[in-house]
Amino acid sequence: MRLPTRPIARAAALRCCTQRPSSSFFMAPSAIAGNARHFATAQSMVDDAQAAAAAATAPASDNYVHIVEVGPRDGLQNEKRAIPLATKIELIERLAKTGLPTIEAGSFVAPKWVPQMNNSAEILQHVLQHKISSPVPISYAFLVPNTKGLANAAAILQQHAGRYVADVADAKAAAEAATTNGEEAAQPSSFLPAVELAVFAAATESFSQKNLNCDIATSLDRFRDVIREAKQITAAAAAASGTPVPLRVRAYISTVLGCPFEGPDVDPKRVAEIATDFMEMGADEIALGDTTGMGTAPRTKDLLRSMTAAGIRNEDVALHFHDTYGQALVNTAVGLEHGIRTFDSSVGGLGGCPYSPGATGNVATENMVYFLESLGMDTGVDLDAVTDIGAWITGEIGKANDSSVGKAVLGARLRESKL
Repeated sequence: MRLPTRPIARAAALRCCTQRPSSSFFMAPSAIAGNARHFATAQSMVDDAQAAAAAATAPASDNYVHIVEVGPRDGLQNEKRAIPLATKIELIERLAKTGLPTIEAGSFVAPKWVPQMNNSAEILQHVLQHKISSPVPISYAFLVPNTKGLANAAAILQQHAGRYVADVADAKAAAEAATTNGEEAAQPSSFLPAVELAVFAAATESFSQKNLNCDIATSLDRFRDVIREAKQITAAAAAASGTPVPLRVRAYISTVLGCPFEGPDVDPKRVAEIATDFMEMGADEIALGDTTGMGTAPRTKDLLRSMTAAGIRNEDVALHFHDTYGQALVNTAVGLEHGIRTFDSSVGGLGGCPYSPGATGNVATENMVYFLESLGMDTGVDLDAVTDIGAWITGEIGKANDSSVGKAVLGARLRESKL
């Protein structure tokens, strides 16, 4: 479904997915983060040849928005009824065909804490062993909450060395190199999967104790070891440089705009301090999670200003909104205006946190795509295809479809079919 948007310079979908977008919406980047410190990340460690290759394929405009699909992990983790492995894999494979550039696929958490994630190892193995068809290179993300979870994920990656890359830019480079060497031109299913890892902390002490069984300071000490060890895992060399690249690591911070135990007044400066700690540990991206959905436009703006004041660049920030109070898209607009270009969403509005009583699902991917494209932004995501997936997966697990856009699209189709 294509939306009636104003004319924009649309980059090719493959080009759009080679790196995280940057710059700002309505305001020049220099006006927002001119004095921001630049933290060393995995991307900055890649040698000059590879960096130049990636820069050559960067999006030409500020209109591209990177959507991270969290349905297979965050969307399903709170479901009480066990979901078959085959259903989870089918969900991932269907989503891969829609143009989504990143899919959060599982979590290496202890099954006693989150039973629904107990087959994440099999999911990672499937991603590495099978060429999942996709129109663009895809990064598959897995949470590793501690060193044990990391070790379990690392063991699988080691068994499949050479079957994955560290960044979608490397997947594209490898496909282009194969073509240059006289091999058959890359088909949609021939991209190597990128793999990235994620850790998560909390912005409030109460939620940290409930979710991680420790205070914030202790959790950060533990994650320092996890990130350091994760950065020692290197993926197959990209064709341009021949230098192994460390995996990307995303750091989530939960309850940044409200806590189920401490209320909505979370200190944005404290969030920025935690984010700065993560960046200095080597994290490549900070995902700010409104776990409870309590966030409002003014407090979202204050939070992003605090992040900028702490020296964290917009391109290193992602926003993760839950739609408990119907404010997710309002807060997304605030993020866009500030210059954020990476947003999480979940197909069908699936989600909820086992440690956040009353919190409902993530903002629906269907709603996010429609909203962004109606503003003239480019997501590269097929809204019709995502709508079909939302209807299918909610039916499979016996949940209501919480995407208003998805239901509207399905309704419009039904009316058209009767004409």
